[in-house]
Amino acid sequence: MFQSFVAIGDSFTEGLDDPRPDGTYRGWADLVAARLALEHPGLLYANLAVRGRKLAGVMEEQLPRVEEMRPSLVTFAAGGNDLIRMNGDVPALANSVHVILERLLATGATTMVFAGFDPRERIPFSRVPGERGERLNVLIRQSASDLGALLIDLWVMPRLYEPRMWARDRLHLSSDGHALVAAEVLATLGYPCTFGDFVDDPKERGQDPAWPAARIEDVRWTSTYFLPWLYRGLRGRSSGDGIEPKFPELVPADPSMGR
Repeated sequence: MFQSFVAIGDSFTEGLDDPRPDGTYRGWADLVAARLALEHPGLLYANLAVRGRKLAGVMEEQLPRVEEMRPSLVTFAAGGNDLIRMNGDVPALANSVHVILERLLATGATTMVFAGFDPRERIPFSRVPGERGERLNVLIRQSASDLGALLIDLWVMPRLYEPRMWARDRLHLSSDGHALVAAEVLATLGYPCTFGDFVDDPKERGQDPAWPAARIEDVRWTSTYFLPWLYRGLRGRSSGDGIEPKFPELVPADPSMGR
C-alpha cells in the first residue's frame, strides 16, 4: 500500500504541456496521484520536478528532499536536458542516473525510472541527441535491472509517437500524451488502467501533415521554439530559472488533481 508518492525530474514530470483551465500544468504524475488517491485514501503527494532541470540539478535540489520525505513511491525521469547540450557525456550521465537510483532505493521506496523517447522523427537537428539517448537508455535499462527499479521504457511505446501525443513545440507531451504515460505507469504499478480510461477517443491517432505543410511547420518550429532555446543556452539560462516546484511539500492527494 502506498502512503506517499513523490515525483522528481524535469518538464516531463512537471506536466508541460498539459494545461489546466487556470493555466497551471497537470501532467501524468498528477493523473497518477489522483488515481492512487482513490485506491489509497490519505495518500500524500509531492511533485518536485522543474522544467529545464538537468541531472545535476535533480541530484542537488530534488534528491535530498526525497531522502527527507522518505515516500513509499518515487518516480524519476531526467536526462533529456543534458542530452541536447553540446557536451552531453553519456557514460557520465548514466553514472548519475545509477547513483540517483541507488539513493532513491536506499530510502525503501518503490522506485520507478524512465528511459527516454526517440526525438529523431519529430524534431529537426536531433540526430546527435537521439543517438546519445539511445545509448543512455541501454545503460538506464541495465541500472534498473541491476538495482531492482521499475522501468517505463518510453523509447518502445509505439503510441507515444503518434501526432496527437505531442504539443506544438514537439518537445513536450500533449494532454493525450500525458494520459498515455499515466496509464502505463499505473498498469506497471499493478493498477489495471488503459489510455481509454483517460480520453474519450482512444483509437484516434491524429495525422501528420503532408510533406509541403510539414516543411513549412519545420521552419515555423525553428523560429518559434528552437532559436529561443538556443539563445537561452548561449546565455547560460534555462526555461526553469525562477520556477518553483508545483507541490514542493507532501500534501493530501485528491482525485480532483486529475481534472
